[in-house]
Amino acid sequence: MKKREPVSHIMTADVYTLNHTNNLEDAEKMFHKHKVRHLPVVSGEELIGILSLTDLQRISFVDNFGDGEDMVDTAVYSMLSIEQVMAAKPVTVSSAATIRDVAEILAHQEFHALPVVDEGKLVGIVTTTDLIKYLLEQY
Repeated sequence: MKKREPVSHIMTADVYTLNHTNNLEDAEKMFHKHKVRHLPVVSGEELIGILSLTDLQRISFVDNFGDGEDMVDTAVYSMLSIEQVMAAKPVTVSSAATIRDVAEILAHQEFHALPVVDEGKLVGIVTTTDLIKYLLEQY
């Protein structure tokens, strides 16, 4: 395991994003279509927040004992905007940050994904799953 290996080696560079003008139903569809759990929220090219599948589940009634689908009661979606539900101004890292730096941030915070931003532009996302896969490859 390299001590100074950059997070760019394990991040997802082809990031699915939401525009702040999208609605929560759009977000739910993206989560399921792309099988992701975190979506950065942008306004133009600027990262303004991050929305997680857990954020949607918190505001809705999820049938955890149903057919295994994480589909939610979408009536609540018309009452709230993405900006009201997302985590605004998320902690970010640069693509040059080390994997260790990212691991320390995620280990001590209550979130599971970090947008990767270089010179104000979203260039990727790194998650706890990416870290676990990396560690598994090392052993």
